[in-house]
Amino acid sequence: MINLLIADDQELIRESVSIVLSAYPDLNVVATASNGLEVLDYLESHPVDVILMDIRMPEMDGVVCTKMVKKRFPGTKVIILTTFDDDEFIFSALEYGASGYILKGISMEDLHQAIITVNSGNAMLNPDIAAKVFRLFSQVSHSTSNIQVDQDGVADLSKTDWRVIQQVGHGLSNKEIAGKLFLSEGTVRNYLSVILSKLQLRDRTQLAIWAVQTGVLTKDYDD
Repeated sequence: MINLLIADDQELIRESVSIVLSAYPDLNVVATASNGLEVLDYLESHPVDVILMDIRMPEMDGVVCTKMVKKRFPGTKVIILTTFDDDEFIFSALEYGASGYILKGISMEDLHQAIITVNSGNAMLNPDIAAKVFRLFSQVSHSTSNIQVDQDGVADLSKTDWRVIQQVGHGLSNKEIAGKLFLSEGTVRNYLSVILSKLQLRDRTQLAIWAVQTGVLTKDYDD
């Protein structure tokens, strides 16, 4: 059972999303909140697995709240759920630790699947904005917001590791990477788990940013 908190300043959205998601047997909507301060207050005494977080909220917006949540409750996953696809919001939310960025036009079934995906430790980006996010990663590749990795782990990466990292940097899914590299999806998942452990990174979003920042996308790892 996934314990879920819904944060949105519009009561109608909070309640309607809560009602629909509560119908899924594997989801438990434990609370709703109208701003970031209410989210943090609730988390002080109640564990939550996943937060659906709106961006535009009074008193404390979703970006700042995401930063605070990941700092104080690192095990809690955050999915940004918004009608806004502003570049600054996208990157800030992901940089601060959000595991997903979903537009509110998504179907409830797709949202349900996104929650499961993020809860399992993977990242989830709405297909409509995935390309924009990876273009943004490219734009900030030489910025000061560099992802730090374990250098001993970098030295320990195999050629296949590098190929997988390169495809993650291009925004490919596990299924797409498997097809491109002639591997099974399970093998790709195993490679990603090992790579994240070697580099001491949190998730594939950080890995994608690091891949862009270090120029991995332009290198040739063929035999």
